[in-house]
Amino acid sequence: MSRALLIVLDSVGIGGAPDAARYGDAGANTVGHIALACASGKGDRPGLRKGPLHLPNLVALGLGEAIRLASGLAAPGLAGTPSMGLHGAGTETSNGKDTPSGHWEIAGFPVDFEWGYFPHTEPCFQPWLIAEFLAKTGLPGILGDKHASGTEIIEEFGEAHLASGKPILYTSADSVLQIAAHETVFGLARLYEICAVMRELTRTLAIGRVIARPFLGETRGAFQRTANRKDWAIEPAEPTILDRLTGAGRKVITIGKIGDIFAHRGTGEEIKAAGNTALLDAALTAFERLPEGGLVFANLIDFDVEYGHRRDVPGYAAALEAFDRRIPEIMARLRTDDLAIITADHGNDPTWRGTDHTRERVPILAFGPGIAARSIGVRDSLADIAASLAHHLGLEAGRKGTSFA
Repeated sequence: MSRALLIVLDSVGIGGAPDAARYGDAGANTVGHIALACASGKGDRPGLRKGPLHLPNLVALGLGEAIRLASGLAAPGLAGTPSMGLHGAGTETSNGKDTPSGHWEIAGFPVDFEWGYFPHTEPCFQPWLIAEFLAKTGLPGILGDKHASGTEIIEEFGEAHLASGKPILYTSADSVLQIAAHETVFGLARLYEICAVMRELTRTLAIGRVIARPFLGETRGAFQRTANRKDWAIEPAEPTILDRLTGAGRKVITIGKIGDIFAHRGTGEEIKAAGNTALLDAALTAFERLPEGGLVFANLIDFDVEYGHRRDVPGYAAALEAFDRRIPEIMARLRTDDLAIITADHGNDPTWRGTDHTRERVPILAFGPGIAARSIGVRDSLADIAASLAHHLGLEAGRKGTSFA
């Protein structure tokens, strides 16, 4: 029996989703467009990075070929024949380009129902919802009540929040309701309490997540969100590979926001950390002590939150290059018969209009000692990842997905 390491590079899409036009994202390609921008000098930032996108380890694992399979693009700087592992492109079939949809499908449960969304109006939240929220929490009112970027809406309403004690409520193109409040003045525990109230109120609306967004700072221009974000997600309606591993008595260790995404069901030992570097450190440390038959499942969030949503091409490129430099560390942790899979949950093209996720295919890079380089083509569902992990770990196959392992 062997072990498995699953790393989701949050929002690292590779274009080519066949239904992208339905989401207004026809032509979006996160990694491909970053590569094009870097090749033209638009990925340069003094003191951070310069020149073409340089990802030699990911290219050796087949990232460049995965982009070509997904979208037909020969991404500048990412050409090269894969020398190890399986490489392909995964096609998301879930109804949505949000975090739960992608992760649930990766874990073997494609979302086949329609999420609830808030209208792109101002105000955007139903009056009855806000009235019940205020009645149950005793709050004097709310601020925001619209679609917005998290950093921008905190800048807009942060000072008013501190003066009034009213939390800031907002949404996005995802099925989500986010609540921002000052971590010390309003109180972190109190923020979590009112988010739990809102979670219950939004269940009938099929809203995927309620998210607490604590921040610090006293004046406009000085506000900064903290690492104490917390998500309240709807539970998957069917068992995932996490449930099946836990039910079989296997060790599961989840890193970052995985526990929140799966409503803490089947997520085993949960480890939190702030930032890609700390999250990957935690995943590798956990993997070192993982027993046979177990799984470490990690999400590296910075690609999405720090660079995708902020449309920061140089920052995104630098984060990809930083992760690429750590691939040898991942390989060094793999014992004979271990399997590592690197993938993503959706796209967030920093060259695209707006600040929301983009509907894209995602890379699937699967490697370990003795796994020869070969293409697994374009997969029909991200559930193939769960099916492959189940096959590798000697677990009974789930209802969805076909193994490529």
